[in-house]
Amino acid sequence: MNNLTRFSPTNELARFDSSWNIDGLLNSFMRSPFARAGLDVEPQIKIDLKEAEGKYLVKAEIPGVTKDDISVSVEGNHVSISAEVKQEKEVQEGERIIRNERCYGTVSRSFTLADEVDQSQVRAKFNNGLLELTLPKKHESARNKILIS
Repeated sequence: MNNLTRFSPTNELARFDSSWNIDGLLNSFMRSPFARAGLDVEPQIKIDLKEAEGKYLVKAEIPGVTKDDISVSVEGNHVSISAEVKQEKEVQEGERIIRNERCYGTVSRSFTLADEVDQSQVRAKFNNGLLELTLPKKHESARNKILIS
């Protein structure tokens, strides 16, 4: 079962008139700082999502960042991961610098799970560019419990 769906509002708009190239138009205006700097690949957060024994297991590849630059938030069944990326590329030929490129920006990834997550039991571990999240499902009894004062 695939719980992730990528939504692109420009694809919906492009259906009305095939002669318009809305994707190209929006992409030229909304290019990221990585693309404007001439870097070949824009950084992305790639994830693996598994469901096992009452919990979700997420592995997210975020190369080139430190754990202090990563932010994870969980609200109900919605998970958001973001990171501050600092890319530097320096090419030298002898003592003369031919090109010096630096680019800074934020990458993020959000997705919705089928079940709510027990936020008090969430665990996160980051090592060598790999973020591992353990997201336990909220038990039915915990969802329906009402405290009376």
